[in-house]
Amino acid sequence: MSGQHTHASTWQSKLNALGPGIMMASAAVGGSHLIASTQAGALYGWQLALIIILTNLFKYPFFRFSAHYTLDMGKSLIEGYAEKSRVYLWVFLILCVASATINAGAVAVVTAAIVKMAIPSLTLNVGAIAALIMASCLIILASGRYKALDNVSKIIIVSLTIATVAAAAIAMSRGMQMKPDFIEPTPWTFTALGFLIALMGWMPAPIEISAINSLWVTEKQRINPSSYRDGIFDFNVGYITSAVLAVVFLALGAYVQYGNGEAVKMKGGEYVGQLINMYAVTIGDWSRPMVAFIAFACMYGTTITVVDGYARAIAEPVRLLRGKDKTGNLELFAWNVWVAGTGLAVIFWFNSAMAELLKFAMITAFVAAPVFAWLNYRLVKDDKRHKLTAGMNVLAILGLVYLIGFTVLFLFDLGGAFENFK
Repeated sequence: MSGQHTHASTWQSKLNALGPGIMMASAAVGGSHLIASTQAGALYGWQLALIIILTNLFKYPFFRFSAHYTLDMGKSLIEGYAEKSRVYLWVFLILCVASATINAGAVAVVTAAIVKMAIPSLTLNVGAIAALIMASCLIILASGRYKALDNVSKIIIVSLTIATVAAAAIAMSRGMQMKPDFIEPTPWTFTALGFLIALMGWMPAPIEISAINSLWVTEKQRINPSSYRDGIFDFNVGYITSAVLAVVFLALGAYVQYGNGEAVKMKGGEYVGQLINMYAVTIGDWSRPMVAFIAFACMYGTTITVVDGYARAIAEPVRLLRGKDKTGNLELFAWNVWVAGTGLAVIFWFNSAMAELLKFAMITAFVAAPVFAWLNYRLVKDDKRHKLTAGMNVLAILGLVYLIGFTVLFLFDLGGAFENFK
């Protein structure tokens, strides 16, 4: 079992362990960071920084438990769900099939919109560009499976972090763009609740990504085993990078758009175009390619990890329900094609409603979060080998209270929140 690797932890062994956590970060910094975090800064300045930090903090234990459980037990979270009850397995599978289709379509269409804006001479429409993006993801995954995704994710996250921090630093050096007569809005109303729930739903990622991370850890342990300590180091690097970038993206919106007199576009693709233009106006036209690159790297990284991750997350419960020992590479690639294909189908059939589908996906991700958070907590609570520290236990309980509290609040004002989240 992977939990039994106890060799000494060195910087070399830590670097060798890097992979699943970086892929999780790559999956996270898409819709939640580029769109929701930046819009939060554009709409409310720094007022929602605390919500972003708290959400990352209170979701931390439930994402960490995915690495903890897999490194300790040598099996995935989904296998753990199956041992608890087949009902959990069915709930997870149904949620994943729906999420895979909507999320794959949503992230691919935003990526395509960015390409279209960055290269105006392209004669292809957004749907055709999305199809080419999905095809490129499938080619990368077919050529090298896990290792190819591992390498691509590392390149994307490193370049994305450098470019995003540079862009934010330049924007901060120019100062806020607020008009003198600007009246600051407050996010602490029921009117803004729908936006807050969507922001938290995908911050840093939908909680089912924890199960996907667990599958990536399983694959990494099969190819290149690492110790529990090094595996947790990899998870922390990915999670903390993602959390810090969420605040940096908030700064991008706050310094370039907040109070500048221009209404913030709420549709993902349109909003990214608006953000790129704001940078060009505020900092200079030379910044347009840099911000377009940030946006593309963000969304392409998310698209490829979504296509791989959700395919694994569907294949695993299907394997367990069928009582098979393992999922073959060909079958896994067939699920890759299914995720990419249904995502494209959503784009072509619901093109005009993609923004609404994305909001729906973000909100349902938040409402489902307490269920998976509780399941993940149950799986590691009684672990004898690496017992939960008192601090982690308290943080997990506070996280459950936080997630359940906001979910109850949202369901209490369900009609109003949906009505006001446009």
